[in-house]
Order: sequence, then structure tokens, then C-alpha cells
Amino acid sequence: MDARMHRVVIGRRADMDNGESIEEDLDSATEAFDQNIWQRPTRRPLPPADEVVLCFEIPLARILPSAVTGDGNTSSGKKFVIYEVNVRKDGPGPDPFPTSVERRYTHFLKLYEGLRKDHPTLVQSVNFPKKVLMGNFTAELIGERGSAFETFLDHIVTVPSLRDSDQFLEFLQGDELRNACQLLDERRNELAVPLLENCFRLLNKIFLDKSKCVLLLLCRLVAACTTSPIPHPAAEQWAELALRRYEHVCDTELLVLYIPLLQTCLHLWWQRGRDRSLLEERLNEMGKKGIKVKGGPTLAQAIHALDPRAETI
Repeated sequence: MDARMHRVVIGRRADMDNGESIEEDLDSATEAFDQNIWQRPTRRPLPPADEVVLCFEIPLARILPSAVTGDGNTSSGKKFVIYEVNVRKDGPGPDPFPTSVERRYTHFLKLYEGLRKDHPTLVQSVNFPKKVLMGNFTAELIGERGSAFETFLDHIVTVPSLRDSDQFLEFLQGDELRNACQLLDERRNELAVPLLENCFRLLNKIFLDKSKCVLLLLCRLVAACTTSPIPHPAAEQWAELALRRYEHVCDTELLVLYIPLLQTCLHLWWQRGRDRSLLEERLNEMGKKGIKVKGGPTLAQAIHALDPRAETI
């Protein structure tokens, strides 16, 4: 067994992709790797002292023996690999607040195929790892794939058309956002908020502060924190950040969220016994300009109009 493989007990399992097939390993010798973890032997090097660099690193990968189905049973012995994708902004030292998501080979493959379809010339230099029928779970192959995935993500963020693509955004947040919206639909906001927080921190490392995807997710996070009978403990923190980010926003599509955001913050400030005069002043100024400030959609409804999801509005 490779020295980088360590036997561990896995406490949870990842869900299967929606209706997608997963790779099967036909080599029974790899059965010994069930519930093992591969670790990157070294960290990616830090940038020069005067630079800050966005870094994608896959520090570990877990081999899971099967996936849990909707009825609580496990699928028929199909194994798969979960890669932990670590996103950092490294400077003279490593990013003190890295953000991670877990992705399978099929996530990377879907991203690659989508970009190759829409931007063939921009990904022609990418050496994407091919599917294999045997030996999928060897430490050597997992290490090779991890390195290739890091290079692939590095390439995407250096090319604006790829970085700003729908495919890349789906790769970064798709699964977590769908899960969070399902939890919101079930009124389990306390479980949805951590998923949205992680998504926000991830996108905030890659995109500009006032980019559409970042502000939209930030407003969705504020809505999730404030729609419960008792606001989430972090509600004020996220609401204040959203208000600051909305200063000087010029994107007319995003401005439709500003009135509902102000109304949400006004109610939250009232709940927390905070001074509401500044928020009321902003709303009054907009009203004087002929902008409708009362009787409009809630923040959740305004978000849903821009980006329809599963959550109840």
C-alpha cells in the first residue's frame, strides 16, 4: 500500500450525483482501499513575498465504498473518490481562512466538457485526465488526477471567459446551493446557513466584491438568516456586510434587491433594538425619487425572481 494511503474511519458519505453514473472499479485488489484517505505529499509553494495568489489545492481525497440512496440503503458496491478542493489566497504566508468544497471526478468532467463545448479554443491546452476502467483507486492515479485538477482550476481563473462562465459557477456552488435551498424549503434554516456561508467565502475569494454572483449569494444568506422566527446569530454580521457592499453598486439587475435588503435590515434592526434612522433615511430618499419602497417583494422573493431555486418564497 502506498505510504500516502492511511486507514481512517469515515463518518459520513457523499450523495450520488442526480441520476449520473459513477465509475466502477473492476479490480478486486483495490478493495483494501475502502474508507482510506490519500494525502498530498507536500503543499503547493507560497508565492513571492510581494504577491497574493489565488491557489487551488487538493490536499486529500477520500475513497468511499458506496453511496447512500434515498431509502437509506447503499448502492451496489460502487466506490468513488471525493476530492477536497481547497481554495486559498496565499501571500507571504498561507491564507489563514481557506475554504474547501468536496468534488468527484464527475464534477470536474462535467465542468471540462461544458467549457470545451462553449469555449473550445480556451481549453484546448488542458490535459484533462481520462476515465479508466481499472485501478481507479490507486494512490498513484488519485495523485495524478489531483494534480491535473489543480492545474485545470488554475487555468480557468486566469481566463476571464472561463472564470465568469456558468459552468464554473455551477462547479463552485451548485450542489451546496441546491442543498441549502432544499433546507430552506423545509424551514431548516439553521442547517442551510452554514452551507451558504461556505459558498459565499468561496466565491468571495475568486470574484470581485460587487460581482453579481457574490452579491446574490450574500443577499440569499441574509434572507436565510432573517426568515426564521428567531434570526440567526450571524444575521447582523451578514446584513451589515451586504449593506456595505451595496454602496455604489451600479448593476441595475442587482439594484432590485436593494429595497428588499433595506426593508429586511430595518426589521432586523427593530428586532435587535438598534437605531434605524439611517436605514429609514435611505428608504425615504428613494421614495422621494419615485421608487416604490413599500408593498414590494420580500428579499427572498426578489432573489427568486433573479435566480429561481427550490426554496419556498
